[in-house]
Formats: sequence, structure tokens, C-alpha cells
Amino acid sequence: MENLKLAIQKKGRLTEKSLQLLKNCGLEIESYSERLMITVRNFPLDILFLRDDDIPEYVQDGVADIGIIGKNVVVEKSANVSIIKNLGFSKCELLIGIPENKDLNDLAELEGSTIATSYPKILSEFLSENKIKAKIVEISGSVEITTSLGVADYICDIVSTGNTLRMNHLKKSFSVFKSEAVLIASERIDADQNKTSILADLLKRISSALNARYSKYIMMNVKKDGLAKVLQIIPSLKSPTVLSLASEDLVAVHAVIPSDTFWKISDDLKEAGASGILLLPIENMIL
Repeated sequence: MENLKLAIQKKGRLTEKSLQLLKNCGLEIESYSERLMITVRNFPLDILFLRDDDIPEYVQDGVADIGIIGKNVVVEKSANVSIIKNLGFSKCELLIGIPENKDLNDLAELEGSTIATSYPKILSEFLSENKIKAKIVEISGSVEITTSLGVADYICDIVSTGNTLRMNHLKKSFSVFKSEAVLIASERIDADQNKTSILADLLKRISSALNARYSKYIMMNVKKDGLAKVLQIIPSLKSPTVLSLASEDLVAVHAVIPSDTFWKISDDLKEAGASGILLLPIENMIL
């Protein structure tokens, strides 16, 4: 039986996070170095390492069955593929960037301007939706320097932290498109029952790994007279587990909570009588 083929970025911001996700799914992946393809040791999956701009077309044409790529690239390339899973990492925005000595208070102020971008399709659709006419200059790279060179009035580019904008004396303005890593699939995969089955298994593992990534396992000792209050504080995904302890005035409380809530509730838990609080990572979680 033929392995499922997954395309990921050969080198860039998506590479390590994509590989780490697969490892969190229990897949044993060898060091790929400069190789273009490797086979996972313990799962029927071949990994192809490609330029990110090429991934949508490779998946569309069935060279790869699935791929991990930024949603912005999928939309810009207009590839005939399906987005089957949002992966929640490598989040960024396509933004209008303007010179730091200027201000844009309304989208209408873009009318008649020149905007440089590597995403002409997404920008064109955005301008059309907002009934704005502007000249789009397509740039393959180094979009940030176009304003200082007089090539464009503004830019439209992918922004994560904004550091690159600041280095080029630019600042953020209007948001055009929100992006994150997504899993895409070829429409041809439905015709192969074996690959469909492998993909279903992989999706189950990915969901489990993502659920675990955004959750933590919390354990604590709680005085019995404060138990009711502690249970009200904990934003547990399921009903917390309460266990008896050797000390008659204490119980142990175990629960799974969203990762980002711990520091918001830790002081409240201690005030309610919780002690010995432990926060542990979760490798996988099936809901």
C-alpha cells in the first residue's frame, strides 16, 4: 500500500513547528538535513520538503496528498485544495504598513494610492470589497523598502511582531487578512480508500496533540471547607477529580484547564485554601 504524502516547508518559520506537531503525534522522524523526502519510521507517511509557494500546487496536482502551509499562501495561490484543519500556530496578519510619520484614519484614504505587496490577489479583493481604487505594485521580496525608495506610498505585507516594519520606519495600519498554519488536502485523495484511512488516523492524532498543547493538568491539595469555592474557580474542561487524602481535612483536586488561565486563577486558588499546586504539561488528549 502506498504511503500518504505530506508536503511541508523546506526551510522557514513553518518548518520546525510543523515537524514538532508531527512528533507530538507520536511520529518518529529522522533528521532530514538537505533531503527532499523522508519516510516516517512508525507511520505510513512520506514527508516532502518544498518551497512554501509550491506546496498548494503540488497538493492540487496530487504530487502530495496533503500539506501544511500558511492560509495566506493557499488563498493567494487560488489552488484547488481543501483546508481540512486549522493548526493554530504561525499566526500572523496581512497588514497595510504606512510610513511612521503618516496616519491613516479611514480606509477611504487609500484611494488613489500606490501599494506594494507580495499578495496582489488578497489585497485586490480587499480593496474591491471596500470599494477602493488603488494601484498595486507586485513585489517578490523586501516589500518594506519600497516606501523609502519611492516605489509605493504604502505596503501590504505579512506581519507577526512588527519588528521588520519598525526597522524600515513603518508602522501598522489596517488589517487585510488573518492567517495561520493550515492542513490542506488534494481533492483526489477521496478516490483512494487507503490514503483516506491513513489521513483520518493522522487527523485524530493532530487533534489530540493540539488539544493537549492548549491545556495543562493541574493538581493541588485543598482544605475541605474551601473545596466548593475552589471548584467554582477552576475552568475545567471536564468535572474535576476529587480524591481523599491521609489527612482528613484535605482532599486532592485534579483537573485539565486551558493553558492561559493558570496565572489568572493561581492567587484565587491559594486564597480559597489550595496548596501544593502543580501544573503539568499534557502530551496528548482525546476529548
